Amino acid sequence: MQGSIDRRGFLLGGVTLAAALASSRGARAQGGSALAVKSVERLAGSATSYAYAVKAGPWLFLNGHEAYDFERGLAPDVEGPAGNRLSGRPPLRREADYILGRMRTILREFGSDLANAVRLDQYYTTGSAVSAYHLARFAEFGAYIPPSTSIIMERCFSARANIHTSLIAIVPGPGWTLEKVAFPGEPLSPSGYTPAVAVNDFVFVAGNQALQDGRLAPGVEVPATSRWQGETSFRRQVHYVIRQRLAPSLQAAGSSLEQSLKAQAYVRGVENIPEFLDVWAQYFRDIPCALTVVPAKDYSSSESMLEINVIALKNNAARRKQVVEVAVPPLAAWGPCVRAGDLVFPSGLMAVGRDGLVPSVEHAAALDGLSLRGQAQGAMVLSYAEAVCKAAGVSMRNVLRTQYFLTDIRDFAGVSAAWSDRYGKQPHPFAAVQVPGPLPPSGACLVGDFWIYAGS
Repeated sequence: MQGSIDRRGFLLGGVTLAAALASSRGARAQGGSALAVKSVERLAGSATSYAYAVKAGPWLFLNGHEAYDFERGLAPDVEGPAGNRLSGRPPLRREADYILGRMRTILREFGSDLANAVRLDQYYTTGSAVSAYHLARFAEFGAYIPPSTSIIMERCFSARANIHTSLIAIVPGPGWTLEKVAFPGEPLSPSGYTPAVAVNDFVFVAGNQALQDGRLAPGVEVPATSRWQGETSFRRQVHYVIRQRLAPSLQAAGSSLEQSLKAQAYVRGVENIPEFLDVWAQYFRDIPCALTVVPAKDYSSSESMLEINVIALKNNAARRKQVVEVAVPPLAAWGPCVRAGDLVFPSGLMAVGRDGLVPSVEHAAALDGLSLRGQAQGAMVLSYAEAVCKAAGVSMRNVLRTQYFLTDIRDFAGVSAAWSDRYGKQPHPFAAVQVPGPLPPSGACLVGDFWIYAGS
């Protein structure tokens, strides 16, 4: 299934956005190849080779963008004058402007633009960062903001960053134009994003919470004075999001829950993950849908306890949903691996072996100077991703993005070492943020969420 692939790397040099523009001119030299990569060989001067943008067929993945220069590290445009960072534009707005400006530059080099984005994943450290980013987002995107997921996490990849953004877009062409879908009977969100879009056979639904007009929907909240009242508020929120948010959005886009391909669920409190999985199974036990579950710190409403987004096929799609059988231990993922045409969606992968245990937990604690925990768990997760690629008939060169959700961002050094050990200088298409710990498997430090292209 894998044809001849010409992968090209491009450096994003310079510290200013103008320099970034000048250094990415070579992106158009793709010829007819299915995959093209923009990368920097030594991220911020480190030994990590980083793929910050990947094109696969009509798809564009911009991965893990934060407001620092990929080649040199901290960007003067963002940092501001030494000793006086508060001068000029507000620092959080400088971050947002830098990220979105660079994204637009990269998309244009691939023959696309922000107007062709189908999904935004955004992670923040504070609510004030969200507000600053939204102002910049309105300025850059204009009237159309794609389906969006916005979650507050413990920290971004860089300790100086407050905004972490990844984006999926298309290169427009025959059969590849966006159709905006409004949520039935609801006004547009105050933050302006489109609830869902359809493109070709696919539907992208924004992250949804159990809210109406910014507050918990009627019947979802359990009064604080109640000792018990049937299901908990958390379980009610899960039911509400699936039944009253996801299902109607899919229906409005000409799809349905049965056509769901991949969902990401951000859950407040690790103790609530078993409850989430129990309710999820009531709807999806007989519906194959890849599932990634991630702990989250906070949401747009302090009353919310989860947010879920989903990708699906249209009911009349030419592509068909297939379950990819992969020899991964059952406790390493909470859902199946699903394929739809040239896209493969594994569920979130954790480093749990066939014995049900996380590898090298005791040794990792004793040898933390080696980042052994990240390396051992990263190697196991990558081996599972390799099994997925093998089952799909492609190699790890066809990974478009890996989202790493780590309980300690410093463990990424070990993950990066595991990648380099297996794939050498092959650019690593990652996005990484720190989530609240712990994860359900004892000693686990990461969830790896892989997006894979199976075209030729």
